Parts: sequence; C-alpha cells; structure tokens
Amino acid sequence: MAKDHETLTASQFGAHAQAYVASSVHASGDDLEAIAALAAREKPARALDLGTGGGHVAYKLAQAARAVVAVDLSADMLDSVTAEAKRRRLGNIETVQASAEKLPFRDADFDFLASRFSAHHWRDARQGLSEARRVLRSGAPAFFIDIVGPREVAFDTHLQTVELLRDASHVRDYSWGEWRDMLKHAGFDVIVESSWRLRMDFAVWTRRIGTPPPLAEAIRLLQEKADDATRARFAIEDDGSFWLDAAMFEARAV
Repeated sequence: MAKDHETLTASQFGAHAQAYVASSVHASGDDLEAIAALAAREKPARALDLGTGGGHVAYKLAQAARAVVAVDLSADMLDSVTAEAKRRRLGNIETVQASAEKLPFRDADFDFLASRFSAHHWRDARQGLSEARRVLRSGAPAFFIDIVGPREVAFDTHLQTVELLRDASHVRDYSWGEWRDMLKHAGFDVIVESSWRLRMDFAVWTRRIGTPPPLAEAIRLLQEKADDATRARFAIEDDGSFWLDAAMFEARAV
C-alpha cells in the first residue's frame, strides 16, 4: 500500500514509541544538559521541542520554561510523551501532532527552540528550518542536534545506505557544510558548534526501531564487504556496532 513520507515516519516510530522514551542514547548526553543549562538561564515563556521523539528535550525544558510544546508526527509517540510527563509530574508540557515543514503556530510564537536527532527524518529540511525560524521571535535561542554525514563521498554513501536499511523513514544525515548553509538560509546565526562521537550498539540500534531481520542482515553484509578505510572510519566492531559523528549547533534567530 502506498504511503507518503509523513505516514511512513509516523507509523515507523509509533510502533516503537516506548523504546525511544526508554532509550539511554536519547535520554542523556552533554548536549541535552547544554539545552537545559541555557533554558535555565533564559527562562523561556514558551519553548518548542521540534521532533520530540521520546520527549527528552521537552522534559528538560519543562524544568525552566513556563510552557513547553512537544511536536512530533507520531500520535503514539506523543501519547508516550504525555504519559511520561505525567509520571514525572510535569504539568506544563503540551503535545501537538505536526510536521516540521508545516507548523500550526503563529509567527514568533516561541522564545526558545530545540530539535534533537530529528532533522534527518524531515522530508524537506530547509523548509523545516525555515518554519522553525518563522515561529521563533527574533533573537531567541535555538539548538539543532543531529548525526552529521561525512564529507568524503564514499563514507557518506555507506552511512546513508546503512541508515536507510535500518529505518525506511531516514532521509539524510547532513554534512557540516549542509547544516551551516541551511541554517544561514533559514535565518539563524550559529553561535557555537560542537561535535562528539556516539557508539551505536548494533543489536539495540536495530531493535529500537524494529528493523526487519533481512534488512539487519543486509547491513551486516554491507559492513563486512566494506573496505578497510570505511571500517576504520566508522570503527565497525565484530558484532556490527559502530560509531557515528554527532553535532550540535547553538544558534540565534536573526
């Protein structure tokens, strides 16, 4: 049956919503603490978590903001976020089902925004970032965090292929240059850039999104057939676990 990208993404993640709430990769990190620290200083009136997933950004923002809106394509994911917020006694989180490319908010509706490990699923990242800028007031802070693709074409091809085999809703892990260009075009001034490496435990990584066994096997075959340079670039281990590059862009709406 034919599916558009939004339907595919929502169904892909909806079936595994609780796994993302419980994911240790998503629930911790210096980048998450950086968002929390700036929110504590800024004390936003209305903050947006764009592509909330398991809601971990929203939970951090809720400790400092008067109100937090958590946006996601998946209704099931949002239901899990609502339940977790209730469990944590966070009464200032509202959930809204929407795509990043078409946000149902007024211009300058928010004074803080964060988007974490979401943009690589957006059908049109440029439009999504333009929408993020539209709903932010001028001068407001924004964080964009995601996996970044390698500059080298061969390594980039390997990464995008592996990502798509694992998750059919994957669109692209953008490079540093692509991110800088898209943010500038959308109307953001990047203040701080930082990077780190993330280890993907193969069994956990594929189980979290429910990768079908034949596709998980295809990823392993691709890894095994990769040349030495590619295996070294991603530090591919015997069980298929490997390392990815992540980036955080701390920006201001111009």
